[in-house]
Amino acid sequence: MRTLLAAAITIGLLASITHNVEAADTEEGFVSLFNGSDLSGWVKRGGSAKYRVEDGVIVGECVPNTPGNTFLCSDKEFGDFVLKLRYKFLESGNSGVQFRSASRDEGDRQRVFGYQAEIRPGGDMTGRIYDEGRRGHKHGIIWLDAFTPQERLDAAQESCRPGEWNDLEIQCVGPSIKTWLNGNLVVDIFDSFSMKGFIGLQIHSGETGSVAWKDIRVKDLGESQWQSFFVKNDDGEYGLDGARFVLPEEWSFTKDGVLHGVHAKSQGKDGLVISDDNFDNFIARVTYRMHGGNSALYFRAEETSAPWVLRGFQNEIANNGKDSALWHTAGIIDGNTIPGRGWIVTNDEFVEKVRNKDDQWNTTCTAAYGDRLVQTLNGFCTSDIIDEECEKTGKLGLQMHGGTDCEMYFKDFEVMPITKEMAKLIERE
Repeated sequence: MRTLLAAAITIGLLASITHNVEAADTEEGFVSLFNGSDLSGWVKRGGSAKYRVEDGVIVGECVPNTPGNTFLCSDKEFGDFVLKLRYKFLESGNSGVQFRSASRDEGDRQRVFGYQAEIRPGGDMTGRIYDEGRRGHKHGIIWLDAFTPQERLDAAQESCRPGEWNDLEIQCVGPSIKTWLNGNLVVDIFDSFSMKGFIGLQIHSGETGSVAWKDIRVKDLGESQWQSFFVKNDDGEYGLDGARFVLPEEWSFTKDGVLHGVHAKSQGKDGLVISDDNFDNFIARVTYRMHGGNSALYFRAEETSAPWVLRGFQNEIANNGKDSALWHTAGIIDGNTIPGRGWIVTNDEFVEKVRNKDDQWNTTCTAAYGDRLVQTLNGFCTSDIIDEECEKTGKLGLQMHGGTDCEMYFKDFEVMPITKEMAKLIERE
């Protein structure tokens, strides 16, 4: 009898292992992150929850009245990837899947921080993106996907199967982050706060909670890289790479590589940094500090004979509620004024929440993908619009506005192009 029982257990375990491996093998390019028999390749961080392998699946169980969330983390990091897994709640609680995450020492434990795809027993909010240990709840903001249409969220949540196995998929391609619940698209955002990190299975602290995961497999797509317009040359001095100055006498680099610009009110022309190349689909970012005047991150702009040179979009830098707003400026071509469109989108009240004041650094980002234009300030999305009238390509630039006293500091100026290969994945529904 013992021999037959042992054989049955062995066969069942082998079947589970085989199923986990086959789930990856049957999908081209995917590899399994879980061998079905033990927790090799994973490390526990954070709180006191317990993880074990049971019948070929990973089970995580909350330990009541213990502090901190707990994470079973992959020992390998991933940048761009597609992650697929199945989960089931064995007992009520709260869970999630970390990705592009890291950890830091905090007291006597490691604090995990980074992106999290939420998982809840009834599907409520499952697949939404929360920033664990970093931006979560800052300024009273919980979800990074605040612009996700409610009807899409409702349709995805309705697909959830409480008490049964559910399929969760997470895709990161450059700045694009998408999630699916049981094949239904949940979140589709552009966010570049971190571009690489480990994957983790969360057990939330609380009174109860027990979750199982299986068929955990990933397709590693490499890592997208930022391209900087600021470079340190062989002589140790900093300069521009892939860009040029307009009114170069107004610009200089500090010994630490910060670009410093000073513009006088008597100068009617704009002081500019203009990219050599045009960019169509991309994300660009700049970290800035200003002392008076007016500035902007230009994108999809064309050079004209106007004193301000560039015509096109400005991600506004004004040191007030217009930071990260979209302005479309005019230009002069062949002596003819080509009008701009003025303000395309503003969000003053929200910007004042997330903007760092009192001479602090701020980071603004623009993601442009087809007709979709997304602005973020200090990691918070200020606008996400479809603009069918928008230019589809053009220059990137940094501005010091003419006709006003202006002093600017730019810590970085970077771009990450979205290639055709990346776009194929981003287009997935």
